[in-house]
Amino acid sequence: MQHLIHLNKDKKLKEIIALQEPYVLQTKKNVYLRLCGSIMSQQLSTKVAAVIFERFINLYKNKRPTPLQIVETPLETLRSIGLSNAKSRYVQNVCEFFLVENLTDAKLNKMSNEDIIKYLTQIKGVGQWTVEMILMFTLGREDVFALDDLGIQQSFARLYGFDVTDKKALRIKMIAISFAWSPYRTYACKYLWGWKDNSPKI
Repeated sequence: MQHLIHLNKDKKLKEIIALQEPYVLQTKKNVYLRLCGSIMSQQLSTKVAAVIFERFINLYKNKRPTPLQIVETPLETLRSIGLSNAKSRYVQNVCEFFLVENLTDAKLNKMSNEDIIKYLTQIKGVGQWTVEMILMFTLGREDVFALDDLGIQQSFARLYGFDVTDKKALRIKMIAISFAWSPYRTYACKYLWGWKDNSPKI
């Protein structure tokens, strides 16, 4: 795998890559639904997030709901599965955006990472981290670096012996070191998450 040859040039990273199975990047369909799932999972454990998403799908008789179906779902119904009022609205914001913009997976696949981040963060409730996770785990982009992810920061500080409490200095060092990982920074992030066993579930 080309990404392994490239990333193994970093001696520290090579140590933790050797402890894990090689990661294979995959693409998935229905970006709007992945965004909804990401919003639902924010600040929740993986286990709880999975339960809520299952309840969400059950609202539509275990079939994939369309953006229009989600928009037309009463907020009370969304709240009944364990979503807060804010998350219920954010989920509908995503689907309204996809409807108004006539946005498809195909259209997003033609856009650059930077343009997708700028485009989707217009949606209230969708931040840069969320879009980065979509780029990585749904659109299968190879060169995304989740600079502000807490798990990445903790793994980075531990691996390279940096002070995790000095966020500004840590960010500068992370950017400098990760620059050499390009164009395979998504894989590097996955190995850093895997090392701490805290990979986000998108």
